[in-house]
Amino acid sequence: MHPSHETSPSRAGGSITLPRAHMIAVIVCWLFVVFDGYDLIVYGNVISSLQDEWGINASTAGTLGSLAFVGMMIGAVLAGRISDAIGRKQAVIGCVVVLSVFTTLCAVAPGPVLFGIMRLIAGIGLGGLVPTSNALAAELVPDKWRAAVATMMMSGVPIGGSIAALVGIPVIPNWGWRPMFAFALVPLLVLVPLAVKVLPKHEALETHPDNSEGGFRSLLGSQFRTVSIMFAAVTVVTLLAWYGLGTWLPKLMQGEGTDLGNALTFSLALNLGAVAGSFITAWGGVRWGSVPTSIVAAFVAGVALLLLLTDPPVATVYLIFVLAGVGTHGTQALIIAAVASYYPDHLRGTALGWALGVGRIGAVAAPQIGGWLLAAGLGAHSNFVLFGVSALISSLLLTVIWKKFPARHETVRPLAAH
Repeated sequence: MHPSHETSPSRAGGSITLPRAHMIAVIVCWLFVVFDGYDLIVYGNVISSLQDEWGINASTAGTLGSLAFVGMMIGAVLAGRISDAIGRKQAVIGCVVVLSVFTTLCAVAPGPVLFGIMRLIAGIGLGGLVPTSNALAAELVPDKWRAAVATMMMSGVPIGGSIAALVGIPVIPNWGWRPMFAFALVPLLVLVPLAVKVLPKHEALETHPDNSEGGFRSLLGSQFRTVSIMFAAVTVVTLLAWYGLGTWLPKLMQGEGTDLGNALTFSLALNLGAVAGSFITAWGGVRWGSVPTSIVAAFVAGVALLLLLTDPPVATVYLIFVLAGVGTHGTQALIIAAVASYYPDHLRGTALGWALGVGRIGAVAAPQIGGWLLAAGLGAHSNFVLFGVSALISSLLLTVIWKKFPARHETVRPLAAH
């Protein structure tokens, strides 16, 4: 029997039940993703403070922002593969420990060099946490719930980002930027001991019923190669839009003449839109399928961001950032749902790690390109063009996936009738 069958939800009389222990484990995984989101977004909220304290320019600030995403690229690829090899629980907890310890160390960094090193190493934990948590959660719920659970899991990222904005509004002006990173002690002290107790122990998933080969060789073999490359490519442009906004939005709005407090409210609008988007796209993914829904979500985000070029009134700007949050983050959540549903159990962690790991190229590029555009004096509009066009390209690539792989990209639909 496949190891994941031992922890799969039970069926009784044709109905599907979710054991209480599994529900608790999924919630703990979701809480980890919340802190992942906090640590992702917190840097964008402190850029101005770092520039003031250390005298660094926008290009250097962009480089510091990109270092975490370089670590995430490494972490996503390695952790997804490791979780398939040694088990989900060990991989999830290991990622959280790395994330918490090195993010906390950022709070005591004396200068940009050590700060960047700490962010790079913390990024390895950050990048590994999402694919491992999603892979674990996917195996604890019925097949027909996987698309919804994957998108709901990803709601933790913008919720964490919203917490970062809300905490930053009173904390940064009064106590500076360092307490924002010290907050990362919470998951280490509270959630890790809980996870040790409640997360089910998964065996390695290298051995599977048909004795087929696992790992990257199978992922990039003839059966999955094209769609694996497509999922990675669409993740690149989607993460470029989402993390570009997450990194630079407060700074961009300050450049447009708003103070830090109001700039953070725009960031809050973006993240609250992303939270709403997680619920909206979860419903849409179950109703119409993950890929068709993501095509619409990415298109909406792209059009909304390009509307910023018309210099709309403030109320409209807030609405645009809500729609951008719905579209960019909702699209990424749906991509994860599609990947989690497309691949067999023994490849799920590796596939998620691959898509998110390669996709981090977009996340790495976003802060750096945004910084270059600002340093070149091109202003906020150049960034909004970059992020808006990236979202539209994402919609186009997803359309190609939908048309080219109509029978493969969604495996949850036939099971929904059971």
